[in-house]
Amino acid sequence: MGDNSALGEQPISKLLPKFAVPCVLGLLVGALYNIADQIFIGNSSLGYLGNAATGISFPIICLVNAVCWCVGDGATSYLSICSGRQDSESAHKCVGTGISTTLIISICITILSLIFCKPLMLMFGASDQTLQLSQDYFRIIAIFFPVYTLSNMMNGVIRADGSPNFAMAATLSGAILNIILDPICIFVLDWGIKGAAIATVIGQTVSFAVSVAYFRKPKSFTLRKESFKIDKIMLKNLISLGGSTFIIQVSMVVMTILSNITLAKYGALSVYGSDIPISVFSIQTKVYTIVNNIVVGVALGGQPIWGYNYGAHKMDRVREAYRYVLFSAMVIGIVSTAFIELWPEILINIFGKQSDLYMTFAVESFRIFLSLSVATCFIKISSIFFQSIGKPVQAMVASVIRDLFCFVIFTISLSRIFEASKPGSGIYGILFASPLSDLTAGIAILILTIIFFKKLKSETKEETEPAAISETRPGMVVTIARQHGSCGKAIGELLAEKLNVPFYSKELTALVAYESGMADEFFSEENEDKSGILRQLYLSTKAAQQGIFAQEKVIRKIADQGACVIVGRAADYVLRHYNNVVRVFIYAPNDLRIENIQKMYGDSHEEARQNMQRADESRASYYRSISGQEWSDMSNYDICIDSSVGKEACADIIANYISGKEKLSLSAADL
Repeated sequence: MGDNSALGEQPISKLLPKFAVPCVLGLLVGALYNIADQIFIGNSSLGYLGNAATGISFPIICLVNAVCWCVGDGATSYLSICSGRQDSESAHKCVGTGISTTLIISICITILSLIFCKPLMLMFGASDQTLQLSQDYFRIIAIFFPVYTLSNMMNGVIRADGSPNFAMAATLSGAILNIILDPICIFVLDWGIKGAAIATVIGQTVSFAVSVAYFRKPKSFTLRKESFKIDKIMLKNLISLGGSTFIIQVSMVVMTILSNITLAKYGALSVYGSDIPISVFSIQTKVYTIVNNIVVGVALGGQPIWGYNYGAHKMDRVREAYRYVLFSAMVIGIVSTAFIELWPEILINIFGKQSDLYMTFAVESFRIFLSLSVATCFIKISSIFFQSIGKPVQAMVASVIRDLFCFVIFTISLSRIFEASKPGSGIYGILFASPLSDLTAGIAILILTIIFFKKLKSETKEETEPAAISETRPGMVVTIARQHGSCGKAIGELLAEKLNVPFYSKELTALVAYESGMADEFFSEENEDKSGILRQLYLSTKAAQQGIFAQEKVIRKIADQGACVIVGRAADYVLRHYNNVVRVFIYAPNDLRIENIQKMYGDSHEEARQNMQRADESRASYYRSISGQEWSDMSNYDICIDSSVGKEACADIIANYISGKEKLSLSAADL
């Protein structure tokens, strides 16, 4: 298994720091970028009103991230796939389409933001005192949205191109410059909140310029003028691959917008007014971003260890690695929570000393809102853990349940309950919504985790003879895509026997799991046939893309050996550049398919119909996510056969087609 074997052999205590430390450092640089403005603004004459003004624009920045990171993360994932395929043609189209799309979207958002600046600021909680400040800050930030979004997008591409250190340098250079310029622009030049915005956009511009410099000589692609023409099929792929990022960012947008609106509404009815709560929440969010990024970095460090050992059936090492990551996350969560509960004033004063009224609310807010942050740490590592081992439902539930569901429900309901019970206390509803969301989501995910580990075999599976690619002869590679219940797999087996060549279906699952060291759940037919939104979103995660990439690599490796039959796995698309491939699609009338499913699985007529529909939808969705094309489009295939003529007849038709094609190739060679 190459260099990856260390993941299954070295002590977890040595492996985890090796992978986790770079992740933590990278995420902390991003957090540093976000927190610098808040510190200097809070310590200036602007005080908490300045921090409130920056907090008001935060939801729009999150929205920009959601839209543009969807494309950017998609481009990053697709470039990784292209690199593995050595597909430089698709690589440059992927990057160019990503850049052009990001630029167009960001320009549109900039224009809309500048036109509707005032109503947007009012909508997200600006008061008479903070309206002008928020507009002054946001207008400057909005003008540079194209620079900001392109910088982030290109940074991801640079990492995917195999240059993580350069990507880190680009981000770090902007962050350091921002920190240096903040006090100069705010205090020395006395530009106030405009100075904070100017320092931020200058830092972003430098990061952008450093990233652009990289594109003069990237490793795996070369940009040309035609690269920047938006390819619709490519764009479809990028959006599909960025789907999970989009959902996670949207959950943050929803939570942030709801928080600002609730704080403005109920804060205005309290003794604190609306500005103090929004200001406190702004710095509170940034403070906890540091804790959150450390925990996420540790979990990302555990991701390759979990995935490899789960795939290798070394369940004891999966448990051990999980315990290490969980213990680390809990220690980080407990220590940070204890510090916040005991000495919140220290953290609050970093952002400037304010009035007694401000401090009263800030202390209460920090202590209540962040009281169960240790549960948030558990939720974060759970999402990454389930991604790593190929569990789509658990992974996506863990990613969004806290922010998108629990927090929204509890914030709306508790704020109304508090206000109804005591006028002026509605503001406390959102404070208690956070720990209650942490507790509820934490319990739900704990149950999922316990169920998973109970089902997990405690013993380590004995070493068995590894899966291997069968020897074969030169000849045609047959790929078979099939409707569920059309007997496509059985036809493939018959064909392989007739041609005396290797047959790959379940065998492919074992090969990919062995070669990649990833869990076979990524590649099994059972997982492939699961339909639904959660699975589609899961296909866009980095862990799932890693699995798909490993699968494609093995399919090409099999095809390189010579003649064989491969069923499913979008093999026809994976091998689209091979000249010796015969692409077959097997279909049948629905009544016959339902009858076949009933015989195979013992389903009732209705169960068989539903299973048929679900499996076809899932296969179509999977194929679309891989290729951007329609699975059932018969123009994608060389032969499309109605299997109602019989399995033997179908196998004979394909065999005769292959024989004719081979004779034609020999005749052409003689000429």
